[in-house]
Amino acid sequence: MDQETFKKMLEEAGLSLSDKQMEQFETYFNELVLANQSFNLTAITEKKEVYLKHFYDSLTLALEIPKLKVGEPTLIDVGSGAGFPALPLKIALPNLQVTMVDSLNKRVNFLKEMVTKLDLTGVTVIHGRAEDLGKDLNLRESFDYATARAVARTQVLAEYTLPFVKIGGEFLVMKGSAGKEEMSAGKKALATLGGKLVSEKAFELPNGDPRVIQVVEKVSKTPKKYPRQAGTPTKKPL
Repeated sequence: MDQETFKKMLEEAGLSLSDKQMEQFETYFNELVLANQSFNLTAITEKKEVYLKHFYDSLTLALEIPKLKVGEPTLIDVGSGAGFPALPLKIALPNLQVTMVDSLNKRVNFLKEMVTKLDLTGVTVIHGRAEDLGKDLNLRESFDYATARAVARTQVLAEYTLPFVKIGGEFLVMKGSAGKEEMSAGKKALATLGGKLVSEKAFELPNGDPRVIQVVEKVSKTPKKYPRQAGTPTKKPL
């Protein structure tokens, strides 16, 4: 997917990008490839692939969840890595108030650098593990939305993300072909943590790759004992 196709396909789907936003994506791409030479941020570095599999894929959230464009909603991206989906969303939707969390200092430094180089405001980058930060009263149950991409199975991911979501807020699940299966396996975890699946939309990326976005509403408070200590959610999923 070249830049023109990227812009055109987003426009057809209802998301218009200005020249400035296109420049920000170009800067992001160049910085990502450059930083990737020093330490591993992404296995995908070919320009067309980055625009399709990182940028466009991240923006499917903006296309499928139009209310992200309204007001100044807060979104936390857990395990941001190289910044997907949070940074593409922030570039495309400047109104979004974004918090990115990652446990690796190198990635956190890269994200902070990107925020400066892309001249973004309303972005916070936090170094730490979701299991610890989910207990922080300044962060717990304080976000309108939580999301994560390519971090863990839904059953495990729910314990990393739902503690951050306020009641009435939503956990936005981005998955590939295994999404529906993972959601079935995660039903018990969602219920335990105060979440309820309210919608599910399956679609394909322009290259035919299957995707699903599931919206989990936070219907009740997450019990105090969650998230459990670091490592436990993965070893003993709910």
